[in-house]
Amino acid sequence: MMSHIQRLFAALVVCIGLVTLASVAACGSSSARTTGTVVLVHGAWADGSSWSSVTRVLQARGLKVVAVQLARTSLADDAATVSRTIDAQQGPVLLVGHSYGGAVITQAGSVSKVVGLVYVSAFAPGDNQSISDLTSPFPKPAWQTGLVVDEAGFLTLNTETYLSSFAPDLPKDTSSVLAASQGPLNARCLTDKVSQAAWKSKPSWWIYGDQDQIIPAALQQAEAKEIGARTTSIVGASHVALMSHPDAVGAAIINAAQATGVL
Repeated sequence: MMSHIQRLFAALVVCIGLVTLASVAACGSSSARTTGTVVLVHGAWADGSSWSSVTRVLQARGLKVVAVQLARTSLADDAATVSRTIDAQQGPVLLVGHSYGGAVITQAGSVSKVVGLVYVSAFAPGDNQSISDLTSPFPKPAWQTGLVVDEAGFLTLNTETYLSSFAPDLPKDTSSVLAASQGPLNARCLTDKVSQAAWKSKPSWWIYGDQDQIIPAALQQAEAKEIGARTTSIVGASHVALMSHPDAVGAAIINAAQATGVL
């Protein structure tokens, strides 16, 4: 027969075993839990690398991040690129669009996997509306005199306009490199119309710099109000707040990710 001490020792072993099994089960459950993804969509005259600093902020919080690369040939082509990226993710997706990328996420974001939209100094057309339709009631901004059109109808910005209007709050050596490597935008992207605006069925957030010279603050405020977005204004930021103020932009995206269950 077992002594009293032996019985106590055996009970202790059983207890330790149960605790260990519970810990293993808990760890297994945590590692199996599906996490969401933040999909970052760049705008005109930039590419996916424009999100590099914001990506670091988001990854530091444990978020999975994917930055797409758009062809900028048409709204339909670019929305299809984003749709393929959404399909490839596990769990909920938070779409984030900068500038022209806002129109792209508006077109691509109606699917059930998308749980929210974040617009960063962007455009958010409505049903059967284009970027040109959004901007036509406002005075033509001065920066448009810096547009250069090639024979295929692709638009770029001359270097002076890129430095002085597009990215004035970046170091000149940085903005000069960006101007030299900017991604052209086909002019049709500005007139292609959104078929079904995702913001009508998804919660939205809006982030913009109060010194944006590309999309006037008044237009962005009107857009944000129209779509019912929660708004963050970044004091002193230009059109490229995602590069000049990545911590502030990243913090606002993290708030959206928490609100939508992506984080």
